[in-house]
Order: sequence, then C-alpha cells, then structure tokens
Amino acid sequence: MPQLTAAGSFDVTLTPLTLDAPGDDSARGRMRLDKRFHGGLDATGAGEMLTGMGAVSGSAAYVAIERISGTLEGRSGSFLVVHRGVMTRGAPELAVSIVPDSGTGELTGIEGAMTLIVGGGRHDYRIDCTVPDAA
Repeated sequence: MPQLTAAGSFDVTLTPLTLDAPGDDSARGRMRLDKRFHGGLDATGAGEMLTGMGAVSGSAAYVAIERISGTLEGRSGSFLVVHRGVMTRGAPELAVSIVPDSGTGELTGIEGAMTLIVGGGRHDYRIDCTVPDAA
C-alpha cells in the first residue's frame, strides 16, 4: 500500500452543546467541532467532543469522533478519526487515529494517524497513513 504524508493548517470552530444529563457537574462539557483543512488535506471536518476538567489547574481530558470529507493528496472520500487528549498539570498528551475500515471512495482502506500541532495562534496537522492502490 502506498505511504502518504500530508501536512497543512486547519481552522476550527467549537460550539458548546448541552449535556444529555448535566445535573450539577460543571466539570464536564460537550462541543460540536467544525473544521476546514488546508494543504495536502483539502477537506472539512465535523464531529463531537466530550470534555472533563480536573480539580487542579491545567488538568483535563477530551475524547472526540470526527468525520473528515474531501481530498487527501488528490484522493477523494472521507474517513473517521478518534481523538484522545489528556493534559496533566499543563503537560499535553494527544493521540488522533484513523478509525479502521471507516474510509470511503478513493480513501477506502485508509490506515494511520494524524498529529495536531496547536500553538502560537496556529493550528497545523500532519497525516501519516497508507491507502490501497486504486483498482
């Protein structure tokens, strides 16, 4: 399978959503993700995120599922990614993986991971993946 690497920037909009059972739990949150990817990935992203804040400043976590639709290095289709982010007293740990067997169109069979780099007012990404040869 061909190895692909794509990089670029993205814009993101987070919209707060209500929790199904909020109660008095102000440490949890829910948000809609809307993204626009530029560069080797020319696509939109749509998803949902759940967040949790720790009692110590700088400690939190989030999980999200996102559908990315568009073109990746000229191949059109879509795929899902799963996010798992944990911050321990300000030290971040983030993993974004492509959901197995979630690819469609020319991205059917895509496997790999995405790295998100956020800082200095910028949002950048890098995708390292494999995609089967077109039939």
